[in-house]
Amino acid sequence: MLWADMFSAPGCNGVPNHAFSHPFVQAVGMFLGELSCLVVFHILLCHDRRKPEPTMDPGQSFNPLLFLPPALCDMLGTSIMYVALNMTSASSFQMLRGAVIIFTGLLSVAFLGRRLQPSQWIGILVTIIGLVVVGLADFLSGHGNDSHKLSEVITGDLLIIMAQIIVAVQMVLEEKFVYKHNVHPLKAVGTEGFFGFFILSLLLIPMFFIHVGSFADNPRQVLEDALDAFCQIGHKPLILLALLGNTVSIAFFNFAGISVTKEISATTRMVLDSLRTVVIWVVSLALGWEVFHGLQILGFIILLLGTALYNGLHKPLMAKLPCFPGEQRAEEEEAPERERLLGGGRAANES
Repeated sequence: MLWADMFSAPGCNGVPNHAFSHPFVQAVGMFLGELSCLVVFHILLCHDRRKPEPTMDPGQSFNPLLFLPPALCDMLGTSIMYVALNMTSASSFQMLRGAVIIFTGLLSVAFLGRRLQPSQWIGILVTIIGLVVVGLADFLSGHGNDSHKLSEVITGDLLIIMAQIIVAVQMVLEEKFVYKHNVHPLKAVGTEGFFGFFILSLLLIPMFFIHVGSFADNPRQVLEDALDAFCQIGHKPLILLALLGNTVSIAFFNFAGISVTKEISATTRMVLDSLRTVVIWVVSLALGWEVFHGLQILGFIILLLGTALYNGLHKPLMAKLPCFPGEQRAEEEEAPERERLLGGGRAANES
């Protein structure tokens, strides 16, 4: 998504060159990527049924409305994160998304009756410390450029953390009502994408008339100016390439993520998601989109440590130590953590 935000182009009716800042239009593109998973699911299913011996498990039938509440949370959380990404950097965006384990853990205790182990509580505490360090890095540096004011950076960081509360609610809803059913990963992602795409597309109409002043970066200063977005794309088609790239990457990431969690574990997905943060950070530095700050490294390491503790990555290491003989038994008895089946957010994530 950050690539699209780097472009500028003229708007409609002779509006001069200005930055492409249309977070809700980009969120619609993200849901279109998720919706495409549903199309791929039915194509693969039809192809498999033509075989003499079908091998694809379509999953059990379910009420699609089960996906409506999580889809609404996904839509709201993603839209907030897309707005926030216009205010802060891609690296801080990725790191602060680690706050989701705090709210997921607390909500799972409150509404799912789950008992968190001491290491998970420690992981939550360490994550909070990591978030403070990353926020402090933003406060002290302002990201070292004039593209964002310090007030915008702080607001963006707070919006990202706020969005993680909504994402955590989404995950708890998915575990409580949705993923107790045997739902195919492509069908799950596609169904949520269906609701998100059509609902948010309809909401673009009232957003076109809601004035929000300087909060919006579009010329008309409305919540979202979809017509301006289409005019800018017409003047600079490369923007469309960036949006399509984001749509395809979101579709692939969500399917791959839910498949990894369902077939292996949420822990493995957490490791892969952390690697994605590192890649985005390195690419942003290499392309000159961000300035290097050592405090961000410290914050990321602390966040990584907190997430690892919460997901139990320390247990295989402790099981090898003779002073912790019970850790191996505890590890074998625990089921994989599937409460974060769509953990890490959707590629609101995603730069």
